[in-house]
Amino acid sequence: MKILILATLLFIAFNAQAQIDTTLLRRTTADTSKRKMNMDAIYNRPMLQSGKLPVSLGGYVEANYQHLGTDGISEGHQFQFRRLTLFVASTISSRIKFLSEIEFEPADKEISVEFAAVDVEFHPLFNLRGGMIVNPIGAFNQNHDGPKWEFTDRPISAEKMLPATWSNAGFGVYGKYYQNRWLLGYELYLTSGFDNTIIENEFNRTYLPAAKANAERFEESNNGEPLITAKVAVKNTRFGEIGFSYMGGIYNKYQEDGFKLDDKRRLDVFALDINTRISKTGTAFTGEYAWIFVNVPDTYSQQFGNKQHGGFLDIVQPLLKDNLLGWRNAVLNLACRLEYVDYNVGRFKETGENIGDEIWSIMPAISFRPNPQTVFRLNYRFQKQRDIFTNPAVNTAGFSFGISTYF
Repeated sequence: MKILILATLLFIAFNAQAQIDTTLLRRTTADTSKRKMNMDAIYNRPMLQSGKLPVSLGGYVEANYQHLGTDGISEGHQFQFRRLTLFVASTISSRIKFLSEIEFEPADKEISVEFAAVDVEFHPLFNLRGGMIVNPIGAFNQNHDGPKWEFTDRPISAEKMLPATWSNAGFGVYGKYYQNRWLLGYELYLTSGFDNTIIENEFNRTYLPAAKANAERFEESNNGEPLITAKVAVKNTRFGEIGFSYMGGIYNKYQEDGFKLDDKRRLDVFALDINTRISKTGTAFTGEYAWIFVNVPDTYSQQFGNKQHGGFLDIVQPLLKDNLLGWRNAVLNLACRLEYVDYNVGRFKETGENIGDEIWSIMPAISFRPNPQTVFRLNYRFQKQRDIFTNPAVNTAGFSFGISTYF
């Protein structure tokens, strides 16, 4: 049924496009290799408009081939259609606009709305946003579109420590200030949030992404307490951008119908993100690191950590920019991603030995961009993962190849 709904939406959109005089079509493009501030990523996407039609359409698609092995055991050749995402945007009137992001993930047999919000612009420094909001923790959560990255997989820390594409119902304000080469941006939101599944899940660890399965958060809060998300970012057009973000609140259901069930238990997340580029060489650095603090009940075993941290650093070096294979200004890049996550920071109470449950990965890559909106990428992953007892690491390695493009 969900697949039928998405197919109908796509049919209507492209059928309407086909009936419009193509001389009226106008494509608004976004050069994804030259990003604005991360807070602009929601709207910094290529769209297709037609004359005075009030709706703009766009989207992106990702498909991959993968061959990985873990300690010599492999599932062989795998072909993956990761996701198809549709953007629908509209300028309702002067200074009032709407954008939605609808994603189809075949592997999860899921169609989900990741973002659907109305923005009301009062002043560059003060704008209201309400609806389904992507919480701006770190940078990747807002800036997650596949065509913007040189790697087939999303960062481990952003997807399996933090909940990637984490969105909630709520309201907030945001704004920006410009002065010469400097830009200052802020965002502040009150939304619904997490629940007990972050410590009651099939992964048997403290795991924030488990809360994404609770669709009820878009209708009612688990405990009636707001999740606060705040971010401040500073950018210099010559040196790059740095952002500081916070997300926190009560995650457990501590009362019902006025009766106390449990103590209030907090979750707090702090994140730092950077992106910069060396002008002489064109080398780009994009990184993010987050620290998570969770009030885990004393009755839980020590495999549920109350502290986690992790992040990633992408290094991208253009090797060649020229007219290649008929594409003008095509770019060939050499890249590498460094990743680390510690799911359980601390030591065992009984022995004083370090608690493991950590993972690190190195992923060199070659990518080819025939245009800024399309990327072909070849990656090699080398990954080590240790259990909570720091037994010898499980080694995973292999190749992946994929294509991702806006349309």
